[in-house]
Amino acid sequence: MAHSVSDKSIQNLISASKSLRLSLQKSQGLGLALEKAGSRFEEINQRLPSLEAAVRPIRADKEALAAVGGHINRAVGPAAAVLKVFDAVHGLEKSLLSDPRSDLPGYLSVLKRLEEALRFLGDNCGLAIQWLEDIVEYLEDNAVADERYLSNLKKSLKSLRELQSDEGKAYLDGGLLEAALDKLENEFRRLLTEHSVPLPMSSSSSLGEQACIAPSPLPVMVIHKLQAIIGRMISNNRLEKCISIYVEVRSSNVRASLQALNLDYLEISIAEFNDVQSIEGYIAQWGRHLEFAVKHLFEAEYKLCNDVFERIGLDVWMGCFAKIAAQAGILAFLQFGKTVTDSKKDPIKLLKLLDIFASLNKLRLDFNRLFGGGACVEIQNLTRDLIKSVIDGAAEIFWELLRQVELQRQNPPPPDGSVPKLVSFITDYCNKLLGDDYKPILTQVLIIHRSWKHEKFQEKLLINEVLEIAKAIEQNLDAWIKAYDDPSLGHLFAMNNHWHLYRSLKGTKLGALLGDPWLREHEQYKGYYAEVFLRESWGKLPSHLSREGLILFSGGRATARDLVKKRLKTFNEAFDEMYKRQSNWIVSDKDLREKTCQLIVQAVVPVYRSYMQNYGPLVEQDASSSKYAKYSVQTLEKMLMSLFQPKPLRSISFKGSRQLSGNFNNGVKDLRRTTSAAV
Repeated sequence: MAHSVSDKSIQNLISASKSLRLSLQKSQGLGLALEKAGSRFEEINQRLPSLEAAVRPIRADKEALAAVGGHINRAVGPAAAVLKVFDAVHGLEKSLLSDPRSDLPGYLSVLKRLEEALRFLGDNCGLAIQWLEDIVEYLEDNAVADERYLSNLKKSLKSLRELQSDEGKAYLDGGLLEAALDKLENEFRRLLTEHSVPLPMSSSSSLGEQACIAPSPLPVMVIHKLQAIIGRMISNNRLEKCISIYVEVRSSNVRASLQALNLDYLEISIAEFNDVQSIEGYIAQWGRHLEFAVKHLFEAEYKLCNDVFERIGLDVWMGCFAKIAAQAGILAFLQFGKTVTDSKKDPIKLLKLLDIFASLNKLRLDFNRLFGGGACVEIQNLTRDLIKSVIDGAAEIFWELLRQVELQRQNPPPPDGSVPKLVSFITDYCNKLLGDDYKPILTQVLIIHRSWKHEKFQEKLLINEVLEIAKAIEQNLDAWIKAYDDPSLGHLFAMNNHWHLYRSLKGTKLGALLGDPWLREHEQYKGYYAEVFLRESWGKLPSHLSREGLILFSGGRATARDLVKKRLKTFNEAFDEMYKRQSNWIVSDKDLREKTCQLIVQAVVPVYRSYMQNYGPLVEQDASSSKYAKYSVQTLEKMLMSLFQPKPLRSISFKGSRQLSGNFNNGVKDLRRTTSAAV
């Protein structure tokens, strides 16, 4: 029993020990909790002043708060709506800062939502601020809120009100709209640049063969994208920026197309233009290049401007096209023509002026259609000035031509008896003016010129003027024939020129106008002067080889030899003098030259051959025979057949004064033979 009591006591002790241990653990946990609670109480204690400040502004009795509650709710509603839209704007930021090329329609849709949100903010922010200002005023009047709190509210509302100014509204989205529009501008430029390819050039000479007009140079899908971008730009007052980009890219593309044509000649100065011959080829190129630029390049740009900007209005796309045309080079083409007209009034320039007029007249309908709008005033003015200068210049040169020919009469004839440059130039020149290529153009020019003076033009005026010029040429020839000191040279000159008139005008427009009797008359004059020339010069040589006294002479061999020597010496001296003098004379026409030389040979060589056969042996054995038997028959014939050869072609120029003073001098330095003058 004692043992059982002892066990029970031990159990009680163990239970008490566990209870005590558990109590100690709880005490420790409570101590820790109290320690943490103390720090939290301290934190609460520190926050109480701020909580008190937050509660203080609306300290009021229950009735006052109930009265102001409705006002606050009405003011907070619009403000909350505005804040909600602000949140929506920020939600669009990621989409609008991305690259629009991946999904342009989606990008434009998001941008439109941004514009609508900004319009809402612009329309409603002011209303929300006004309601908030009203409630602050109510709180202030009814002393419902703390004054310091109300003062802070007023400052905040003032800042919001300032943002309602025109400058402030731009920051409603934090600059997101401007950034999105910049991206659209870059996409607009990219679409244009990547799809603007210069027109491939085959060759400058084949330009006139390309009759078809170039199609719209941008794909339809690209045009639709450009139009969509332009629509958004218009909504944000950025149309001018789009136009600026468009003009820059497209004008650069046209210039790149034209670069292949080598248009450096358009920059030639007026000083370089004073030699019409040097730029003659450029004028022909100019006509082909201008036609190509108008019918292919500017026509395509005109159509494309209409396609891209047609929804905006005629004035806009025509203005855009006018800028492209001006910047791409149309003004340089027109200025080139003006520079030609401003250069000196050289008679040969008439044909070049007619070429320019023909090119412009061929493109007249295209110019009127492409550049007829009000935006193309500069192009229109320059074109009108050019046409007027061309017509005035051409008419002035044509009507002055007769006087120029008459003024040359006082100048000396060519010292070599050849055809004067004036004669060959004028005959060829008049034939060109009467030809199918130039006569219609010249007629049209003269009609326009006289209409400006309110005068009528009849075709016979042109014909009569050309006939008067031909008559003046004949009178010049008559005067020049008489001007030679050496009659033989005058006869050679007459033969040359009468044959030239007959040969160069037979079968031509001018020849038909002058008539067959006129041509036959000059052919007969040629024959007459050829006969006179031969008789009065080379025809006199055989008389020096007279046989008189030799056939019946009986005085002995030595006396006969002396007589032959004397006559051969006289013949040689006369031959040498005449050959030396005439070796510088010229017969330009090959057939006439050969025939003239043959006639001379026939007049001289047979007599010389017979004389030498009969009497040559008398002097050939003499020690000084070379002084008398100076020429063999073959040498003599060869020398005579070499007469009247043209000199090697030299670089000569046609010098005419700016005032058309008449410098058609007959010397070799006066008028160059070219494709525009007789060769």
